[in-house]
Amino acid sequence: MTDILVPNRRAFLGRSAALGGMAALGPLAGPAFAQDAFPNDTLNVVTHAGPGGGTDITTRMMMLRARRVFDQDMVVVSKRGGSGAAALMYVDSRPRDGYTFMTITQSHIFQIIQKKVPLKIEDLAGLARATDDPTVIAVPANSEIKTLEDVIKASSEKDGGLKWGTTFAGGADHVGIHNFCKKAGGIPYAIVPFQGGGDIVTALVGGNVDAAILNYAEGESQFEAGDLIPVVALSEERISGIPDVPTAAEQGVDAYASTVRGFACLSGVPEDRMQILSDGLVKSMEHSVYQAYLESGGMPKSSVVGQDKWNAHIERIYVESETALKELGLI
Repeated sequence: MTDILVPNRRAFLGRSAALGGMAALGPLAGPAFAQDAFPNDTLNVVTHAGPGGGTDITTRMMMLRARRVFDQDMVVVSKRGGSGAAALMYVDSRPRDGYTFMTITQSHIFQIIQKKVPLKIEDLAGLARATDDPTVIAVPANSEIKTLEDVIKASSEKDGGLKWGTTFAGGADHVGIHNFCKKAGGIPYAIVPFQGGGDIVTALVGGNVDAAILNYAEGESQFEAGDLIPVVALSEERISGIPDVPTAAEQGVDAYASTVRGFACLSGVPEDRMQILSDGLVKSMEHSVYQAYLESGGMPKSSVVGQDKWNAHIERIYVESETALKELGLI
């Protein structure tokens, strides 16, 4: 997925001549010509969200420890617009030297799928995953739906399927609902778009929709109050805040949905620099301060992973989302 920057012939010959001259000066000249270790300047982290949003907070929580790990200043560069398109284009305009990378979400991947930026998924090089915020299928407290089997049965019996609250057509929530319903035997469904997660929760409590996919933190207070019932976790492991709620996977439905954030650069950054960034980011987020942030949001410690697992997850999001959007006729 990544390319190594290769110097052109003139630059290579120039450096060779310089090295030859250094040898002639003797061994004491060596340290004066040695390259500085990476990073030796400010690291710029590009986000697509405004101050106070989940992406901004995640980025700043990482930076609390990362400044010490990298022994460099780090700044947030906000490039809002186009659901991540503006951030991608800005990073694409910067030198691919490792000093500029970005915080990405599913939205950035959607921009690539929908060809809203002149980049391909191969151009995106994951460094470290920061959050893997699991979701749960929730229903109103007075719903007759209590289990995964009930979800499937009610969907099959209701004309047009259950009404699901979501943010907007073609978004990550919509794709998550579509993939779940497909893997649950192709059950029918209908979506009802809302402005945001808070509006979905309100509509669900009021019984204006039958079900929704919520991050645990979005519905935590309603779960505790008994206003909403968590039925099925769409996560790889059970959610710690609701350990009695089984996952879809352990019941034979291989469906997953989560809100994901992580750090990435564009291919062309030297591989050794990407490795330094990946290792430093993982070390920073394994610190107790960042881990406490994950725990406070109901997110598992396993959220934090390095290059290999993060790039595999990016690929899975890309493939599943592209397939879903094609099936929905949105691309």
